[in-house]
Amino acid sequence: MAKRLVVIGAVASGTKAAAKAKREHPDWDVTVLEKGDDISYAGCGLPYYIGDVIKERKEVVVKTPPELKAWLGITVLTGHEALKVDTAAKEVTVLDKKTGETKRFPYDKLIFATGAVPFVPPVPGIDLPQVYTVREVVDADAIRERLDKGLVHQAVVVGGGFIGLEVAENLVQRGVKTTLVELLDQVLPGFDAELAILVQKHLEENGLTVITGDKITSFAADESGNLKAAVTPTREIPCDLAVWATGVRPNTKLAAEAGVELGPTKAIKVNEYMETNIPDVYAVGDCAENVQLVTGRPAWMPMGSTANKMGRAAALNLDGAADKDSLRGVLGTTVVKLFDMNAGKTGLSEFLAKKEGYDVETVLVPAHDRAHYYPGNHLILVKLIADKATHRVLGGQVVGEGVIDKPIDVLATAITLGAKVEDLAKLDLAYAPPFSTAMPPVVTAANVLLNKLTGRMNGIKPRELKARLDSGDQDLEIVDVRKEEEVILGKIPGAKHIVLDELDARAGEIDRSKEVVLVCKVGLRGYLAAIKLKARGFERVTVLEGGMTAWPYATE
Repeated sequence: MAKRLVVIGAVASGTKAAAKAKREHPDWDVTVLEKGDDISYAGCGLPYYIGDVIKERKEVVVKTPPELKAWLGITVLTGHEALKVDTAAKEVTVLDKKTGETKRFPYDKLIFATGAVPFVPPVPGIDLPQVYTVREVVDADAIRERLDKGLVHQAVVVGGGFIGLEVAENLVQRGVKTTLVELLDQVLPGFDAELAILVQKHLEENGLTVITGDKITSFAADESGNLKAAVTPTREIPCDLAVWATGVRPNTKLAAEAGVELGPTKAIKVNEYMETNIPDVYAVGDCAENVQLVTGRPAWMPMGSTANKMGRAAALNLDGAADKDSLRGVLGTTVVKLFDMNAGKTGLSEFLAKKEGYDVETVLVPAHDRAHYYPGNHLILVKLIADKATHRVLGGQVVGEGVIDKPIDVLATAITLGAKVEDLAKLDLAYAPPFSTAMPPVVTAANVLLNKLTGRMNGIKPRELKARLDSGDQDLEIVDVRKEEEVILGKIPGAKHIVLDELDARAGEIDRSKEVVLVCKVGLRGYLAAIKLKARGFERVTVLEGGMTAWPYATE
């Protein structure tokens, strides 16, 4: 008798697991249960469907039940909600939402792929018809319909994570006056603040109003019961559409009721083979826990890329073979496009690395994404985080208008393989002027970090310098070594201007009793100036990391 596999959930991980299982075991009876009407849809593409970048609905729905039936012989039942799992009897009780009929599906192997649900707190007015979440295709359908009918003029997006930012970007590009509200003091939670503030500045320059450190406490309706404003403790923001995008939570209720163990992240606890605590029961995708590769600790990282890997791993382990396929962990590698700026990260941020107890060294380095003389080149800003004692690379973040996914992928590979900063500096990466520079951005950043780790350079981040300036620190002598035509566009308030070429002759103008902070465009000339001053006996010399390229604050 053919084995019976039942998969609960049919978006990314569920359909991936079912398809791979059927390819591995063509004789198995594979059934996928999905309570919604769509399967295998591109959830990450929904903001672009809202923005009309993706024109047709069918483009975000990757597969349909008839296709999976015809191609692989998989039975996919939409509108079928799993109500109960009896792991002793190995049976799933299911409600057919179309007919109201209750059905029972026996199984030999079961995979939970129930995904995640939007986090929607009980905010007054959140149930108004013009307040949406963006999790399923039907959510995007409803928002897009209002946009297409010209019913949206002002919008509020709640949440400064990827989905919130992408939805806000697409609303702005559709001509909607849009305000984004984030509870934290920065957009892009998970990124370090010095990069997030550069992204926020770019968003505002492109017409998005960004409010951080504030929260929506209610939504107000007009006399007709339609949305008229989002309300915070400090203001009332007029709007006729709102999108609540404050993140998601693992959808684990069904599994927990069946006795499946949850982990410390409140997602389903699985081992590296996607097995739960109950024999023949697996969990994959956004409902399941991960392991953070750097720390080895349980983590929850709901990403479509991770979901697909988990689905494949589970499918390969269903037959109990000795040579199991494992997924040891993930890094939370992510990337986002926001207007003309891109941002990506992998591994630990500086904040998280310190929280985990690492003694870290970091560096902030601008570099060209391709040869500076080749048309279309852009400066990107690379941040590296490493363990000070071992030089192990712990994480990286990159922002800029250029190509940033390539350096992020290089960093993700290096971290996965346990590379040190020295290894990163010697990587033999592809070079030609249209594609990269002779010293690619991650190599350049690694070399600068090595300069810090070996004591060749002392650096200070823009955020740190700004904090010291705001505190009235009198032990600072800021020297800008750029050319006159650069400085005239703006310099750090109070900075002394001495062009690098004149530094030897004018070194006497610098107060050597203070800490000298050297500023240029990207950091290179600042480093050269530091070498010059050290040779002249200056003892406390610091380079502004990233130079004015990374300085997001006011200038004079």
